Amino acid sequence: MEQSTKTVYILLGSNLGDRFNYIQQAINEIEQTCGNIILSSSVYETEAWGVSSNPPYLNQVIAIQTFFEPESLMQTLLNIEEKLGRVRTERYADRTIDIDILLIDNLVLTTPLLTVPHPAMAERKFVLVPLQEIAPQLTHPVTQISITQMLQQCNDKLKVEKFLNHP
Repeated sequence: MEQSTKTVYILLGSNLGDRFNYIQQAINEIEQTCGNIILSSSVYETEAWGVSSNPPYLNQVIAIQTFFEPESLMQTLLNIEEKLGRVRTERYADRTIDIDILLIDNLVLTTPLLTVPHPAMAERKFVLVPLQEIAPQLTHPVTQISITQMLQQCNDKLKVEKFLNHP
């Protein structure tokens, strides 16, 4: 049986150290191990979500084409986080890199390792702004609402701005 390719939207975030470099390293690792990057948003600087005292994040959304099954992909992404110095502690801790799967085609999946679509994506501008930049007409497989509509309905008031301070 031939494996089918999937389009996966992934959120990258960093708020420790050389944030831009961590995102670039993660992108390089994803491209080497997971699949071809077909879309990538601008990099955005965003206030930390959930904890106001944390340093601001850089966030970017990429879309990849992959043959990986969802849980294998998530495990590979977790391995990349670990390789780049991520230590998983409390939920809203500072981190060198955070890699989240947002959407995989029209898949709806809940396992101990992974929930797709990402359960909090509709509540977070730092997810929706870069996602809307590269896939405005994409529809959420559960709500059937476009990313543009989700962003219009989002009540998140945290600042999300394009990051221009990189090489």
